[in-house]
Amino acid sequence: MDNLGDITESLRGAMAARTAARDAALAASRELIRHCSGCIRAAHRREWDQVDAQLGVIAADAATLRAGLAEYPELYHSGYVQDALKEVVEAHAASAILRGESTLPTPDALHAEPATYMLGLAEAATELRRAILDLLRQSEDHAPEAERLLAAMDAIYDQLVTFDFPEAVTRDLRRQTDIVRGVLERTRGDLTTTLQQIRLVNALKRFEERM
Repeated sequence: MDNLGDITESLRGAMAARTAARDAALAASRELIRHCSGCIRAAHRREWDQVDAQLGVIAADAATLRAGLAEYPELYHSGYVQDALKEVVEAHAASAILRGESTLPTPDALHAEPATYMLGLAEAATELRRAILDLLRQSEDHAPEAERLLAAMDAIYDQLVTFDFPEAVTRDLRRQTDIVRGVLERTRGDLTTTLQQIRLVNALKRFEERM
């Protein structure tokens, strides 16, 4: 029993360090999510300089978050940290798709776990609905771009449904895939209806010009 005080003091120090790392990770995760939201908003506005600046901040913040948890893998794999890193994937993927880039950032490039990457990709797909509706409201000339984004949503969904693994592995990816399917179906319906209206209006205009 002579060493009991030394043992408990050592454990107290370890727990204090772990708690400090957890508190720092919580704050860093919230800040990272804030920057990711700002990046996606800038991407919807096509403010690419702002997007690039935000992506730089996001990369630095994500690296700091990972480094701070290097000694605490159980904290790194916790829900709030992986949720923040999922937002990182969403910001990069949504920006790449909206910008019309031919490739997506890879999981290795983003240092993302498989489930985290797929969840971020799924949320990026749902973000495209907003972009499509914005394009349709602006002008009929944007219909081809709206169709391109819908095709991207469709391609992501086609891949999501192939991931048939236990929920403990995919972190509820099946539910998120169902959400993407619902958003995709609504968006396809909205786009189809709008394009039909555009064709009808154009046909009436041509008829009036001939008359």
